[in-house]
Amino acid sequence: MPNESCTGCSGVLGSAAGWPTIWWCCPDEYWIDVAFEARRLAVEVDGWAWHCDVDRFAHDRRRQNALVLAGWTVLRFTWHDLMSRPKEVVAEIRAALRRAGDGR
Repeated sequence: MPNESCTGCSGVLGSAAGWPTIWWCCPDEYWIDVAFEARRLAVEVDGWAWHCDVDRFAHDRRRQNALVLAGWTVLRFTWHDLMSRPKEVVAEIRAALRRAGDGR
């Protein structure tokens, strides 16, 4: 199940990018931090607090592989990215959304 910090992250990133976001559960019960379902774009936010052990780190790698195999594009950002360079993060998300819309 998603955690509360990512819930806020989903709404903020979606609004900033000009797109609705949802919580989405991909195959094998993996939750996506921020999902732009119509464009099959997943945004994952990685922070030290969550990735504090081998099991959590490995879980995220399995989740990304499952998403890619299901036809999703995955962008990964650190929590530090969101706090220190939010405009660049949103620009990258918008670029990926445009690219997904073009079918490229």
